[in-house]
Amino acid sequence: MLQQEDIGVSGKVSTMFVLSWGTGMLIGLTGRNASGKSTIVDWFSKKGLKTASCSDSIRTWLATQNIEPTRDALIEGGRELRRQGGAGILAEMLLEMLDGDNAVIDSIRTPGEVEALRKREDFLLIEVKASSDTRWERSQSRARAGDPIDRETFIRQEKAESVAKDAAGQALNATAELADLVILNDGTENELSKDLEEMFIKLNK
Repeated sequence: MLQQEDIGVSGKVSTMFVLSWGTGMLIGLTGRNASGKSTIVDWFSKKGLKTASCSDSIRTWLATQNIEPTRDALIEGGRELRRQGGAGILAEMLLEMLDGDNAVIDSIRTPGEVEALRKREDFLLIEVKASSDTRWERSQSRARAGDPIDRETFIRQEKAESVAKDAAGQALNATAELADLVILNDGTENELSKDLEEMFIKLNK
């Protein structure tokens, strides 16, 4: 059963849902590039959750095609897999792999993936938000392979990922609307860790 509760942590976590988890916990993350999702995945991993990403299935497929997993290749690879298996195929593959284990899943990018993951009653979708300026600075600092090297490309990629042009495309805006919880991550990593710790305590009440 879901109960809405305002936890008011320095304005960082706006609203949350407290779940009766029982023995399971499946956390899903959605958000724009460099919003801090990977940092949150690492944090949950230290709490004992398995880590997975909807992009893992794409990378596996790209490897079979001998295609380098650049950001553009991952986007097109995801489109191809969705064309073949439907909007929720990446999440369905992860659910089968996890087999009921506690986990945190990164890179949820379509409502179809959310629908597939909600087959588990312990699923919680978190949107991670940060300003465009903050995310651009982080993108440049981390220098991850596949990240855009100029601001114009960064903005262009964001627009392409925001609204799906067809059933196979990414739809970050529509996915964010399905979030149970929003984390605002414009501060430091220490501030984020404090917010996550309070959230985790609430979730395990």
